[in-house]
Amino acid sequence: MTLIAYGINHATAPIEIREKISFGVDAMPDALHELKHQNGVHEAAILSTCNRTEIYCNIDQENNLNPVDWLHNFHGMKPGLLKPFLYKHPDLNAVRHLLRVASGLDSMILGEPQVLGQMKDAYQKAVSAGSIGHQLNRLFQHSFHVAKEVRSNTSIGNHPVSVAFAAVRLAQQIFGDLDKQTALLIGAGETIELATKHLYEKGLRRMIIANRTLERSQRLANEYSVFAIQIGDIPKHLAEADIVISSTASPLPILGKGAVESAIKQRKHKPIFMVDIAVPRDIEVEVGDMDDVYLYSVDDLKDMVQENLRNRQEAAVQAEKIVDSQAKEFMLWLNSLDAVSTIRALRGHAEKIQQEVIQAAVQKLQQGADPETVLQDTARNLTNKLIHSPSANLRNASSQNRDDLLKAAEELYGLDILQQHDHKEH
Repeated sequence: MTLIAYGINHATAPIEIREKISFGVDAMPDALHELKHQNGVHEAAILSTCNRTEIYCNIDQENNLNPVDWLHNFHGMKPGLLKPFLYKHPDLNAVRHLLRVASGLDSMILGEPQVLGQMKDAYQKAVSAGSIGHQLNRLFQHSFHVAKEVRSNTSIGNHPVSVAFAAVRLAQQIFGDLDKQTALLIGAGETIELATKHLYEKGLRRMIIANRTLERSQRLANEYSVFAIQIGDIPKHLAEADIVISSTASPLPILGKGAVESAIKQRKHKPIFMVDIAVPRDIEVEVGDMDDVYLYSVDDLKDMVQENLRNRQEAAVQAEKIVDSQAKEFMLWLNSLDAVSTIRALRGHAEKIQQEVIQAAVQKLQQGADPETVLQDTARNLTNKLIHSPSANLRNASSQNRDDLLKAAEELYGLDILQQHDHKEH
């Protein structure tokens, strides 16, 4: 069996490709069920965020159809379309990759903590779908442990940077002081929560939080004393917003060109700064062509991200060492599983011989045989039966010049052949 991790991310594919293969919340259970029942797939989990779509599998390569083909088929894409953007990691590299992702080492913003929460969510969805077994369960738990170790033992998380932070920093560069601006934040997930927090810390107090249900956005509204609305009410309030930051899981755009044109007219062409962090995108691409709108996508934040990376590079070197060590440790455990069935069979074989020898000894004792003689015979019989088959196989190995098997026996039983020869000579 082989562990594999494959997919695309912000470094290998533009947003136009990433949004084609993202998995929405509603689609995830069916996707996991379908993937788990592909030929040769024993376990599966899917991580789908604005910056990556990755699939982790435990597969039997001999019977497995190409799992990349499944990804194309599920999204109705032509075979091979993803090939220029795709990466695929087997075994140790798959483990190392997953640990790097969990630790924030593979993120657009180095060391960002959000992806760990997203991985935990992906794990829970796979557990709920019944697509995770012993090996992937152990791997995900190991990745959570390693991510915690990286944060505890390095300074990679000491500088608060995220896509939300980068968006707010960009707004600050455009407007200067933010205390006189009004922001509309669409969504109520972790990214919007971070954006709200950063805007508040920068002095912006007039914020409108929009979500499909008031319950989710109301918590943020209460915490920061801002106004909560439903997404359907956005057109009524869009003209008030100088800053719009959107990050939802909607499969279709929430803001179209018509709604933005109407808002711009009401604002008498006062510009709006918009950041669309969502994948698929929340704001129609055509909105970016308007004269009085400054629209940025998640990919446009890369330059801002690069500036923040410098503070984390040294910590990342330490983190990579932790990941490498822990990836090897996991593979030692994984490889040890190959011996489990052999050890179980060996123990069963020895216990069967043990029972046979004990039964024979008990019968002799019941017939009145001398206990000391029975004990000596039992020990000798047990030894002979245990080493009979290995001895025969070793003699055959010797006649066939199978030195590898002889050496393996010496190592397995801790035999010091040289010392035995020396003892015989004396």
